[in-house]
Amino acid sequence: MPLNQASSLPSHYSKDEKGKRLRPISQPASRVSLSIVFSVLCFLVGISGILFSTYALLRPKPVPVFRCGRAQDTLRTLHPYSNSRKPDEKTLLDRPKLLGFVGVQTGFGSVERRAALRSTWFPSDTDGLLRLEQATGLAFRFVIGRTKDTKKMGALEKEVEKYNDFMLIDVEEQYARLPYKTLAFFKAAYELFEADFYVKADDDIYLRPDRLATLLAKERVHPLTYLGCMKKGPVISDPKMKWYEKSGNLLGNEYFLHAYGPIYALSAEVVASLATTRNGSLRMFNNEDVSVGSWMLAMNVNHEDNRAICDPRCTPTSIAVWDIPKCSGLCNPSQRLRELHKNSMCSKSPTLPSDDW
Repeated sequence: MPLNQASSLPSHYSKDEKGKRLRPISQPASRVSLSIVFSVLCFLVGISGILFSTYALLRPKPVPVFRCGRAQDTLRTLHPYSNSRKPDEKTLLDRPKLLGFVGVQTGFGSVERRAALRSTWFPSDTDGLLRLEQATGLAFRFVIGRTKDTKKMGALEKEVEKYNDFMLIDVEEQYARLPYKTLAFFKAAYELFEADFYVKADDDIYLRPDRLATLLAKERVHPLTYLGCMKKGPVISDPKMKWYEKSGNLLGNEYFLHAYGPIYALSAEVVASLATTRNGSLRMFNNEDVSVGSWMLAMNVNHEDNRAICDPRCTPTSIAVWDIPKCSGLCNPSQRLRELHKNSMCSKSPTLPSDDW
């Protein structure tokens, strides 16, 4: 082969001893090692990507605890209420029609109370809640606001994911701001549910849902109804006392007639009016029950007094049981709820007959 042709051959080829063919020259050991390392790294990156994608697809979806400015029914998010138009077609009902919606007011420090309730009269599973709703016409949810404490919010997310029995409202969860939470609750409940009555209940009372349904289903002449265990009493003007009212000068010596706070109900027409009020347009007193009572006076409602929803013991007619007047609710509720539930008079006595029976 001419010299000039031989010199044009690629540098990694050479003649063999007989000059008949070319053979590749062995790569340096360092270059081979780098190629192997690079291949291994690519393989590991690929495997990591597959594992991460699998985890992202299979892991439980994070629970959206709050949508800014909105309320959320966590059970309806999981099990949409629907009605069938055709066997293969279903449409979401924006506001399910109910006899009553019961919002059990709770807080971040009430984990044990909620556990006690779920082991007594409040169903502990989604199917149980839906069965109770079908049997009584009443929907039940725990109602809670928000907090800046990320640890508490994280714990709430886990509880929501496990039980799906909450109504989440975008309002600061703070005892001193209960009147604001109560108004936000009624507005949110009206937005999410179409009910004849909206019931505010605390998480430290023993309730008979079947008997409450019988009470709410009664025929009433007045469309604007404020149903509760009504009371009056002296205005507390001493700042050192628990029920101190800083705006007592507007009230005089005695409160007007209003319902005890642990449980009361407002008819749909009343809540519809509350739902349209502008923020800041209603008087907020220190005490939530007094605040609601003042709104009711301004709305010309019918005050319906019923002592069966503030019974201090279980009886054949009791609807809600709590330790009136010793406590605003049950004293030591986590223990007392379970004790009452073991009492057959509380949990197994017959449902109250309706007026038509």
